[in-house]
Amino acid sequence: MSYLVPLLLIGLTAGIAGGLFGIGGGAIMVPAMVLLLGLDQKFATGTSIAAQILPIGVLGALVYYRNNNLNIKYALIIALGLVVGNFIGALFANQPFISSEIVKKLYGIFLLVIGLRYLLFR
Repeated sequence: MSYLVPLLLIGLTAGIAGGLFGIGGGAIMVPAMVLLLGLDQKFATGTSIAAQILPIGVLGALVYYRNNNLNIKYALIIALGLVVGNFIGALFANQPFISSEIVKKLYGIFLLVIGLRYLLFR
């Protein structure tokens, strides 16, 4: 029960960021679970994926659709890629030779590259 409030706050923060920026909730949830709750990187990643299984973006997508800011065909094509890519990524991350520390470092590099791209280039 001691994790209830922090987990709800992590979900709320990730949901707001997802609605504002369209970023995957994992960009918020995974670091929060690792850094704030002390969870293992792979455990946090798996938990993040499981939390996103339900149609979490339905209400946000509806708002974007009503404001003509959504391409349904593109979204469905991306969703297909997400299903396949998520499976491939999970298979890779859960190989015995891939430690949580390696996944953590790869994740940090990924976020750093994306952040630098946003800050330095148009």
